[in-house]
Amino acid sequence: MFYWMVLEVDNNAAVRAIKPFVIGRKNFIFANTAKGATYSANIYSIVETAKANKLVIERYLVYLFDNLSKIDVSDRESLEALMPWSEKIPENMKIKDRP
Repeated sequence: MFYWMVLEVDNNAAVRAIKPFVIGRKNFIFANTAKGATYSANIYSIVETAKANKLVIERYLVYLFDNLSKIDVSDRESLEALMPWSEKIPENMKIKDRP
């Protein structure tokens, strides 16, 4: 059997990234309505994306909700600037790498 040594045998990074959502999905069954479950999933997605982009979650959520109330949400560029991967996110939102 031929093995390509560049490829990993497993995909632990992807498994670790999706695991919190799977746990959350089990909790969504306790939402009172389908809309409630959808809103919970949306917030969960925002939090996990912020984590993946190494942001301080609490600071980012305050920043996000504060700025969402100040922009035209139909303006794609304004929304893009608030996304966790945006280069326009202030430095104090980012987790500092340890030396």
